[in-house]
Amino acid sequence: MIAHFSENIGNEKALAIAEDLKAFMFKEGDKYVVITSSSMKELPQEYKSLATETFVFDTDMQLSARSYLNRTRTVKIGDVEIGGNSNNTIVIAGPCSVESEPQIQQSSALLKSLNLTTLRGGCYKPRTSPYSFQGLGLEGLKLLKKMKEEHGLTIITEVRDATHVDEVIEYSDVIQIGAKSMYDHGILKACAKTTKPVLIKRGFGTTLQEFVQCAEFILSGGNPNVILCERGIRTFETKTRFTLDLCGVSYLKEYTNLPVVLDPSHAMGHAYGVPDLTRACVAMGVDGLLIEVHPDPSVAKSDASQQLDHPSFEKLLDSLQPIAAAVGRKIV
Repeated sequence: MIAHFSENIGNEKALAIAEDLKAFMFKEGDKYVVITSSSMKELPQEYKSLATETFVFDTDMQLSARSYLNRTRTVKIGDVEIGGNSNNTIVIAGPCSVESEPQIQQSSALLKSLNLTTLRGGCYKPRTSPYSFQGLGLEGLKLLKKMKEEHGLTIITEVRDATHVDEVIEYSDVIQIGAKSMYDHGILKACAKTTKPVLIKRGFGTTLQEFVQCAEFILSGGNPNVILCERGIRTFETKTRFTLDLCGVSYLKEYTNLPVVLDPSHAMGHAYGVPDLTRACVAMGVDGLLIEVHPDPSVAKSDASQQLDHPSFEKLLDSLQPIAAAVGRKIV
């Protein structure tokens, strides 16, 4: 249940109500928002007259539900808005990992030349093998900051675990929570305390309910700037890396109020299939795309097989424009 209380009751009273109900509470505009478990269907009698509005739910997908907020939330990434009434589909591109200054310089220059605004690059890599490249860490974050300053780009990078979440929050414009870190409560709680946008990737064995409930951890802490990212789930198929759940994307668009971004690179796992899959994503009218692009994928230190080279990415970008226009979207 979600209950709204007028700011006139004061912060002390709002905190007392939340404590009594064992609920989350934050102030939003001119009201206090109190969120309890969905198992509560009615406020205690002493609070009914104080509440200005209540919302009852069947599941703990509450703040994210369209039955609570019947529109897509607006999230601002630098000067670009997604969700809301923007009709923007933001293209976030860059290498899987920040490997060196020349590599990330080339990637940044490419985005700038194509009038794109947001650079992705991993600095802390949650790898499957301990012998794989783990990322440059803080050095990589500093390189991303340098690219931001030199090229005017906004930065998205991944937090691997709670030990460096404060560093990622400090250096990035968008905090990415990866599929393998989705349940890390240290990360979720830290991201709830900031107002920077947070992009959560769906775990490859995670249901839609579980996925959205991770977003609820951040929303219930008072950060409204949450983006959902579908990047493929594990099925019986072995010829692709994962299976991109476009059916799930339709569900998220219909039943949640959060912007939805798709990652065709991780879903496909092979560069040859990324362009077709990306075009299918754009046709769904999504709020954004996350695409891995490398100056020379053959020497990439991580996910080499799925990264597009620069000419292939430019060709793909050109092909997206008419598809986006056909569904009333604008590539930014």
